[in-house]
Amino acid sequence: MRLIDYYMVDAFSERTFGGNAAAVCPLTDWLPDEIMLNMARQHNQSETAFFVPHNDGFSLRWFTTRNEVNLCGHATLAAAHVIFNHRGYTRPAIIFDTASGKLTVSRNDDWLTLDFPVDRTEPQTPPAALLRALGIASYQAAHKGRAWLIELADRQQVEAVKPDIAAMVPGEHKVTITAPGGEGYDFVSRFFSPGEAVWEDPVTGSAHTMLIPYWAQKLGKNRMFARQVSARGGDIRCELKGDRVLMSGQAKTYIVGKLMLD
Repeated sequence: MRLIDYYMVDAFSERTFGGNAAAVCPLTDWLPDEIMLNMARQHNQSETAFFVPHNDGFSLRWFTTRNEVNLCGHATLAAAHVIFNHRGYTRPAIIFDTASGKLTVSRNDDWLTLDFPVDRTEPQTPPAALLRALGIASYQAAHKGRAWLIELADRQQVEAVKPDIAAMVPGEHKVTITAPGGEGYDFVSRFFSPGEAVWEDPVTGSAHTMLIPYWAQKLGKNRMFARQVSARGGDIRCELKGDRVLMSGQAKTYIVGKLMLD
């Protein structure tokens, strides 16, 4: 019997039941991919993060209930929260080796800052089938990067969208909708990724690698405060620094336990 530490963390939230929940499993060495995928399915969260000590930092991987992914912001924040708060790590920053290169997470009081590469977008016309599935009759602008980015007129329109997930085109399965924020926020967003078994992601760091440069150019400012207006919701302090984006959020531990593998 192998015992593995297990944590569930609400990322991008200062309170339990907010933000985006992620499972986190520290390992001493990698398990077979099939086992990690089965673990992620058993946890049934949008992502499970696995990390292994590596040189002066950690190697980090993320699994949805369907497959391994090459970038996940909230599960990176959750993993860093575990390392800082439960694993006795005393340095001011953590370096993760990942499929998306080296990612750094630094700590400033209760806020953790992710340092991720920018995902630049280009203007494109979204497929009519995607717009129909989202129930969007008109939009302000549409861009494409790692996912679709569709700007709507205001926060109320973003909150009102009720997508037909089953109708979303398989090849265009990632989309963030966004609008100017109001009420103390520079912009708001929501994110859908049914192709990876994430119908609506509560708070999405990877989507903000597109949103931050997009809104920085549009608003003429490099520092912004954003909210993802999902049912759980979450706040993100945003900064554009050249070809990098800084995304700061808080996190709250919900579960600490042990997993037992035969």
